[in-house]
Amino acid sequence: MNKKLKLENQLCFPIYAASRLITQLYAPHFKAFDLTYPQYLVFLVLWEKSPRKVTEIADLLLLDTGTITPLIKRMEQKGWLTRRRSKEDERTVVVQLTTEGKNMEEKFANLPDTLLCDVACKKSELESLRNQLKHLVSEMNKTLKGDLYE
Repeated sequence: MNKKLKLENQLCFPIYAASRLITQLYAPHFKAFDLTYPQYLVFLVLWEKSPRKVTEIADLLLLDTGTITPLIKRMEQKGWLTRRRSKEDERTVVVQLTTEGKNMEEKFANLPDTLLCDVACKKSELESLRNQLKHLVSEMNKTLKGDLYE
């Protein structure tokens, strides 16, 4: 067997596995709110700045609008945000948090620290890993369509 093709020698697999495990770690914290991890990511983007265009949210999360739109619609049905057509350009949909959506930020404010306690790694190790992964994502994104973090 070609050693390059062994699972243990792949970069993609530990990243994929870590992503799945992170999602599983978050899930119990979301259950009471009927929230999904991708919806949480939308919240993160909107807690930083609201309102935002759907295309802007999709770009920041490296998703296409066809993926992000159903997430946003479900969040709107739960009363967490509103969608409206831009007055300047009818093709543009703008998303804004409702009061309830803004209040969700407080409910999740301690989640990063809680999850850090669940993982037996030092905070500095995780910060270093996050920075390395941001760099990797940026480089891969440049290859695919342009830079994300610069």
